[in-house]
Amino acid sequence: MPAGAGLRKGTRHTFARGFRTKGYIPLTVYLRNFKLGDYVDIKVNAAIHKGMPYKWYHGKTGVVWNVTKRAIGVEVLKQIGNRMMKKRLHVRVEHVQPSRCREEFLNRCRANDAKKNAARKAGEPKPIVKRSPVGPRDGAMLKDVTLETITAIPYDIIKEGVQM
Repeated sequence: MPAGAGLRKGTRHTFARGFRTKGYIPLTVYLRNFKLGDYVDIKVNAAIHKGMPYKWYHGKTGVVWNVTKRAIGVEVLKQIGNRMMKKRLHVRVEHVQPSRCREEFLNRCRANDAKKNAARKAGEPKPIVKRSPVGPRDGAMLKDVTLETITAIPYDIIKEGVQM
């Protein structure tokens, strides 16, 4: 018989929960507050069938555009043909978790603001807070190096003999 082509086809490992994370769902999942504009990751929990998004959205990051009693409206970018379209879908809170995609950016903003404030208080010019690519490593000169040639030693099976 041919394989099925249902909505959840090929999700045996995709929707499986990790090691020691099976079983009951913690209360923090339901008590978490989401606000409009928050970034969230869609991570399907296969134990909850209601409000489950289609498998393509699993692992995608989107922006909250609506908050209802039990679900979150998420706006995700999806490539369709040659363009990126905004797809809006409602997903229950069990299948959504806050994203850490902006964490590094916000930490960098806080650090840059602290540097600017410190420079302003000290009366120094504004520091450069732009990120710059890491340049090449410094070179080094080798001294007292002798050149050594290594060659393979010929092996003669008749001379050496086979030992058992």
